[in-house]
Amino acid sequence: MLQRILRCVTLLLGALAFGTTVGAAAPQRIIAVGDLHGDYQAWTDIARAAGLIDTNGKWSGGNTYLVQLGDVTDREPDSLKIIRSLQRLQKEAPRSGGKVTVVLGNHEAMNLLADLRYTTPGELAAFVDSRSEQRRDQAFNLLRDKIEAAYRAQDPKMPAAAIKAAWYKATPLGLLEHNAAWRPDGELGRWARGNPAILRIDGTLFVHGGISVEYSKLPIDQINRSVADAMAKADDNPRSILNDPLGPLWYRGLVTRDADAEALRPPATPQAPRLTPGQELAAVLAAYGAKRLVIGHTPSLAGIIISPDGRLARIDTGNSRYYGGPLTWLEIVGDQMIPHTTKRSAP
Repeated sequence: MLQRILRCVTLLLGALAFGTTVGAAAPQRIIAVGDLHGDYQAWTDIARAAGLIDTNGKWSGGNTYLVQLGDVTDREPDSLKIIRSLQRLQKEAPRSGGKVTVVLGNHEAMNLLADLRYTTPGELAAFVDSRSEQRRDQAFNLLRDKIEAAYRAQDPKMPAAAIKAAWYKATPLGLLEHNAAWRPDGELGRWARGNPAILRIDGTLFVHGGISVEYSKLPIDQINRSVADAMAKADDNPRSILNDPLGPLWYRGLVTRDADAEALRPPATPQAPRLTPGQELAAVLAAYGAKRLVIGHTPSLAGIIISPDGRLARIDTGNSRYYGGPLTWLEIVGDQMIPHTTKRSAP
């Protein structure tokens, strides 16, 4: 009930707040960066070491193609700063013949769906402005009756003053602005909706979570349209492509067996045995005529892991301080994949 009220507030205060298949020849250099989870310092350390930005944060990567594999948000406080940096580079890179694509991560979808389980106080504070207190007051006054009814459904004797205090505590400054920005027609919601779930550059596929054999039966452009449509509708149904354990934002089956994903599959039989991760990867690559797949989502704190046959690269190394993993990026030149590591700068 309270969640529905918060969504109503976001809609009411909107006025107060503020396909992607690439078939061309491979660029000279591709740089792929994994999950960043709100750690702006980690992002700038990586980007500078990879030669993507100068000391002023401007694009210096020439004709490099930067692919960031999503999960920019949550866990640490500076998600908005990373997004602003990436948006800036998306405008600057083409002037030098380069390009920047951010692949959609499950945490960006969660923000759009107002699932803020992993959103930090610092991320909300980044949206606070001179009118935030006024907006919160207006929101409470607009929906006072519904808010009081929701709280009294849990405690019929709860005084009005206590209800107001509880709602204000549950609605920190910046929350309304954050949710307005991330809704489907908000500024960040529109940006996230424009990011592909699956990107192909020549023979390399990039996806945040993974591609299951079930989804590999669909064309990449169709998957991307389905994700964009679900984002536009804020479809948080459990079987939505945004939540599907077999879907591209969440699937881990190419790394490990996920009980949630396996529960959606029919039981294995002698005639239809369960594919191993290697067999499934081979089937996915064959379906798209690709040579390799680059994924994030499932952290490897030991660093980037490239399979012996070079068909799978795992590049989520826990870059964010939340995880404490090494700062890494993957360089792809032709058919060669080169993992890199850099030191974390002093805070």
